[in-house]
Amino acid sequence: MSETRQKFFLCIGNEGYAASLQIRTVYPALSDPDAESHGMLRIVDESGEDYLFPASLFVSIDVPEAAEKAFAGAA
Repeated sequence: MSETRQKFFLCIGNEGYAASLQIRTVYPALSDPDAESHGMLRIVDESGEDYLFPASLFVSIDVPEAAEKAFAGAA
């Protein structure tokens, strides 16, 4: 049985969201096909809450399994 991996995104811009996003920070994301179809990503911030942000502010990255576990422990 294949396990679905969490998706992670690197913030590359925070125009209009400087209070919410830090450039060069890696954020986990939740799957939200409807938001994605509108050019948005559902990003989980440091508080553990998820918010919609423009996908243009992020690039998708692959993280090693050990790092993925560290993010899971932080939430």
